[in-house]
Order: sequence, then structure tokens, then C-alpha cells
Amino acid sequence: MAMGRRYAEKVVIVTGGGRGIGAGIVRAFAESGSQVIICDKDECGGRAMEKELLGTVFIHCDVTHEEDVEALISKTVRRFGRLDCLVNNAGYHPPPQWPEETSAQGFRQLLELNLLGVYTLTKLALPHLRKSRGNIINISSLVGAIGQLQAIPYVATKGAVTAMTKALALDESQYGVRVNCISPGNIWTPLWEELAASTPDPKATIREGTLAQPLGRMGQPAEVGAAAVFLASEANFCTGIELFVTGGAELGYGRKASPGTPVEMPINKPS
Repeated sequence: MAMGRRYAEKVVIVTGGGRGIGAGIVRAFAESGSQVIICDKDECGGRAMEKELLGTVFIHCDVTHEEDVEALISKTVRRFGRLDCLVNNAGYHPPPQWPEETSAQGFRQLLELNLLGVYTLTKLALPHLRKSRGNIINISSLVGAIGQLQAIPYVATKGAVTAMTKALALDESQYGVRVNCISPGNIWTPLWEELAASTPDPKATIREGTLAQPLGRMGQPAEVGAAAVFLASEANFCTGIELFVTGGAELGYGRKASPGTPVEMPINKPS
């Protein structure tokens, strides 16, 4: 997906940039002429992206460790002299769990990554983004808005990311810093494939994921990347928005009851 040079000579940090949606975002900004810092705790994936794409630099960082985040920001600004855009993409979707199977410890660990990691990086990047009148793009999720079966911690963390985006957009408008989020739906990534493999029938799970979109397919990481470049570049009058990249999965009216739910048919004549 050609991006031209829509964000040329800008400095962009992408967390979780070593694979999946993050890699799609890194590629899109690199193709737009940006200097892209690939932040990931996966050394192998991050180095592979750095080798593949001109204009990219890999810096190892675990966003749940504040000292790693401080070093990431410091190294970026020391090397490039500025920071124009922060893409908070690092996150995780655990395998399906019912409420009684979800531990408080597991919930806290997911909060540390999916929510507090976003907050920590944002807080430390803001002094530099205010100087450049830059922007922040948080990667949330469609399910943060509509819910998802057997995914309470994930839905809670992503809903909070969306809410934080709107609050931060208000706070930072006085400095000219725009803050938006992208909520992807079913995007075909290694994580999606791994989650499908953990189900009793992976092929059926992938088929259901594909049929969830009116467009009849899953999205690609490059399509999320294109949305991110748009928000960073042309979308100058957008702040506090949630951009759905979902293939229309949230549209329509359909069956919602889970298998096994008691069904009560209407027995009285409507009044």
C-alpha cells in the first residue's frame, strides 16, 4: 500500500512494532518518508524489521518497565533531536476465559501492558510532542466499544484506552498536540492465528472471524498502517476521535444469545 511521502522527515515511535499490526504501522510510516523507531521487547522481530526497512531503528523496550521507556525516549531524542508522533500499539489479547477463570493477578498484568504502558509512554513523550506540536495515536480495539465474549480484562483495558484518548485530547489541545485512537476489528495477524489455534476448531474460528465483516474478509496490518498515517498527516482537524478499521463488523442487527442461553419466546399478544 503506497504511502508516498505524506509524513516525510518526521520522527515516529511505534511500540510493539516487530510484528502484526505494529509492523504494518511501521511499514506505512517508513513508506511515508518518516524516521521510525521500532519499539519492541522481541529482539528478533524488531531487528528483522530494522534490517528490512530503510529509515527505521530498533530500540529494545518493554513498555511495562518505566526505565525502559525513559531510555527509549532519551535515545530517540538524542539521535533525531525531536519526536513528532507516538503510536501506542503494544498490547496483548489473552486466550478466551470465562469470568471465574480470570485471576486478579492476570487482570493486573494485562492492565500493566495494555493500559498503564500506554499511559507511561505518553507521559514521558509529551514534553517532546508539545515542542513539535505532534500527535499521539493509541491502538484500541472494536471490542472495547461493543464487548466480546470471554474477554473481560481485554475489553476493559481497550475501553479504557479509548476513554483515556478522549480525556488526553482535551488536556493536550492547549499545546497543539492531537490525540486519536484506532479501533481495529478482525485483522489477520500472527496473534489472531495463535488465538484461533487455541480453540477446539481453529478453521471454524477463522471462518467465523472472516464472516463477521460485511466485506467478507479480515483486514490486513497495512490497512491499519494507512489509517495511522492519515491521522498523523492529513487529519489536522481530528482530535479525540475513535477511528474504526473493522470492515463494518460493528454494523447490523443479528443474533447475540450464546449457545445454551435459556430462550423465552413471547407468549402474550403484543399490546
